[in-house]
Amino acid sequence: MDNGNKVTTTAKVLSAVFYGTASILIMIVNKSVLTNYKFPSAQFLGFGQMIAAVFILQLAKSLGFITFPDCDSRIPQKIFPLPFLYLANLIAGLGGTKSLSLPMFTVLRRFSILFTMILEIVILKQERNTVIMMTIGLMIGGSVIAASDDLAFELVGYTMVLFNDVFTALNNVFMKKLLNAKDLGKYGITYYNCLIMVVPSLILLYATGDLQKAIEYPGWDSIYFVIPFLTSCVMGVVLMYSIALCTACNSALTTTVVGCLKNILITYVGMFYGGDYVFSWINFIGVNISVIGSVIYSAVAFRAKQTPKSQSAV
Repeated sequence: MDNGNKVTTTAKVLSAVFYGTASILIMIVNKSVLTNYKFPSAQFLGFGQMIAAVFILQLAKSLGFITFPDCDSRIPQKIFPLPFLYLANLIAGLGGTKSLSLPMFTVLRRFSILFTMILEIVILKQERNTVIMMTIGLMIGGSVIAASDDLAFELVGYTMVLFNDVFTALNNVFMKKLLNAKDLGKYGITYYNCLIMVVPSLILLYATGDLQKAIEYPGWDSIYFVIPFLTSCVMGVVLMYSIALCTACNSALTTTVVGCLKNILITYVGMFYGGDYVFSWINFIGVNISVIGSVIYSAVAFRAKQTPKSQSAV
């Protein structure tokens, strides 16, 4: 590598491994807190992640490690409706993680690609080639096959994951559409998303009774629960940083491919970890069809980006 772009191959690989590892760990830790320890509130865990993000990002800014704009009266309108989508996405994602096995969760999460594609076509007027649409169809088809014989079927979990997919798609599309929020930067958007939603989240926790359930949870005096809980809270910020680092050292495309590949690993790890995956051949075949679709999608997306790369540096 030349001095102008002083990112070594080792740095690129390590940043990608860091992102993949952080992403896998946060899902496994969330699963442990919500399922293994039977913590009663996914919303409270999400609230903890928001508080941790606000505290850590503010501390990092104070120490000069990162920068983002100071708060002013225009910030809420700049990023609206991202904070509400962020909260809804977080709650739905944690709720789905709690209710479903990791293989089914990651398989059903692929519907977010379909929803994003539809929203990009409708709202952003972007076109998608036939091969991309076919690979997405393969992923979705595999998900439907797996779901048709999911012996641990959980209606609430399925509903939460599908809401998670919708909110993920909406969040991604609005992130692209609301270009006026770009001056906040990735740290600013994350910080103010969390900060704005702290009070509404607290009100929601109180109104639903989850705050009381969380406070009365008997595991608070056990270090074996507290450590995973705090780890989950901190890992939300670590994940955000790992995404930024991977994208900076490589590209947004590499980050997307790593994200897709780590979901494949989570799918198979989840068959043995968590204790809530019920094997059946139809479900297993459906999961694998969806995985194959994910691999093909990653390869096609990579090739599609290689062509315009020579024309414009991303």
